[in-house]
Amino acid sequence: MLPGKVPPEKLKEIVFNHLGAEGERVLIPPRVGIDASAIDFGERILVATSDPITGASKHIGFYAVNVNANDVAVMGAKPKWFLATILLPEYADEGLLREIMEDLDRSAKKLGVAIIGGHTEITVGLDRPIVLGTMLGETTKDKLISAANARAGDRIILTKGLAIEGTSIIAGEREEELKKEFGVKFVEEAKGFLWKISVVKDAMIASSIGVHAMHDPTEGGVANSLHEIADASNLGFRVYYDNMLIADETKKICEYFDLNPLALISSGALLISASPEKAGKIVNALKKAGIESSIIGEFIDNPEKRVIVKEGKEYPLEQPETDEVWKLF
Repeated sequence: MLPGKVPPEKLKEIVFNHLGAEGERVLIPPRVGIDASAIDFGERILVATSDPITGASKHIGFYAVNVNANDVAVMGAKPKWFLATILLPEYADEGLLREIMEDLDRSAKKLGVAIIGGHTEITVGLDRPIVLGTMLGETTKDKLISAANARAGDRIILTKGLAIEGTSIIAGEREEELKKEFGVKFVEEAKGFLWKISVVKDAMIASSIGVHAMHDPTEGGVANSLHEIADASNLGFRVYYDNMLIADETKKICEYFDLNPLALISSGALLISASPEKAGKIVNALKKAGIESSIIGEFIDNPEKRVIVKEGKEYPLEQPETDEVWKLF
């Protein structure tokens, strides 16, 4: 298998057939395209998710907290508690551990999240640190959202733009090369995309107006996430490339390294599925909050039809086999 997420067919065949005992109070179990699980605690619903940070070596504490918080927020829940497993390469010094912990601490405090546990070790065979995060949050049954609830006719809203996290990662990891090509200011601005990767605010605004589904595009970018929502909801989609937001830094970096921005890790963006009546209201509310967004297409009844429109022509939008970032790392 290629680096990155395990393909959906293998998840169904191998992973989802081995899930232990039946969870009597599990409202939303693991499925393709679902960001987190939901457990019934009576008046409150516990939402839980887990994600590792493996493709970056800088600011991984920030990534770990925010990427996991995003997965909880898109379920309509407030992120509250975090556990971190920190795996350090052999001979790592105390400074690296301190840097990661300070990063985790700052990021959690900003979101009002408590770090409640985890594990830390020196691991044989690693060439860089890895942080595996678990985020817990809570909501109520009436506010719980699932990516499996998108409906035909729903408009698809994209916030912020394509490949936000990918832009930041590449700018940080290939800093010197990009400075020579595009200059210091360009690279610093691209690295600054790091601070855009939280979608907690985006999700809370959208869910307060009313949505059917939300999903944050991580590995495989917006293209992969569109397929994940469509798979979970048994739908197809039609999206318009010209409606998709893409920053100049992202466009230039992708052209320079010959990467597809649609398939590049995109934490910081949020995909929202909402009725035509509410889609415009959501875009306006996001704009008032300083969050750029656009309606990029719609979900359709036919699950076999998943297309992108470029220059007036429809083309199949294939699901990426792996994230574009792995071409560089």
